[in-house]
Amino acid sequence: MCLAIPMQITKIEGFNAHCVAKGIERNVSLFLLQDEDIKEGDYLLIHVGYGIQKINEAEALTTWELLDQMLVEDELHA
Repeated sequence: MCLAIPMQITKIEGFNAHCVAKGIERNVSLFLLQDEDIKEGDYLLIHVGYGIQKINEAEALTTWELLDQMLVEDELHA
């Protein structure tokens, strides 16, 4: 199983993008999304430094909520 984290693009330079999620910033590769219409403000699923899928804002928010719930549950059972 792999995990991809939703992040929002803040800046694009060629096949590289600067992205942010919940205060965490990362530079990611857009190489795998060459055929997609990607622009600043878009949301992507990021896996090991690569954008792997473009998603909408609602999908990103839902995923962040689920990840937050998992963290809370993990802390309760630790």
